[in-house]
Amino acid sequence: MFVAYPRAHKWDTGISINGFLAGLVAITCPCYWVSPFGSICIGAVAGVVVILGIDLLEYLRIDDPIGAWPVHGLCGMWGTWSLGLFATGQYGSATSIGPDPSTTFTGLFYGGGFHQLQFQIYGSLIICAATFAIALMVMYALKAVGVLRISAEHELEGLDGVEHGAPPYHPEYAYMGYSPIPSGKSPGISIPTGSGAPSISVGE
Repeated sequence: MFVAYPRAHKWDTGISINGFLAGLVAITCPCYWVSPFGSICIGAVAGVVVILGIDLLEYLRIDDPIGAWPVHGLCGMWGTWSLGLFATGQYGSATSIGPDPSTTFTGLFYGGGFHQLQFQIYGSLIICAATFAIALMVMYALKAVGVLRISAEHELEGLDGVEHGAPPYHPEYAYMGYSPIPSGKSPGISIPTGSGAPSISVGE
């Protein structure tokens, strides 16, 4: 909120929720190994990283309307790397009879150097590469069988209503600013195509 408000001059609920989700994702990897102070630092950085990630996707014109990749992907990587930065060396691996003191390690900020950090970065890069390759194969398979894209009409109407059954364009639901649909009429929208240009109408 402190980062987003000066930019938009409004309290954005979606960004706020993504901010604390970013902190939750980031602390998942290192939660056992870091101190309370370290966890606060990790969450604070994640709250900024998620906004920068959203900015990056918008700059690249990649469609991610809920910020899933900045939250789960980018902040997940930050959290994985943060273990190599904030591990205090106080906690051994958990076993059935208690912590194992022989397995402690420290991060860069606690005198451990880059030893653990390099493995965290290496591991996250391997995961990213594997995930990208598998996702690419799945998407090309879906494209090959003709189910990757929806129709142009449904794309304009929106997947909330077409695919998920949610009443689209209703102010009581997710998207504010749309008028309620009169009873007995099918949902439709009118999309301006430019200044002074005719609109594209979908529905009745």
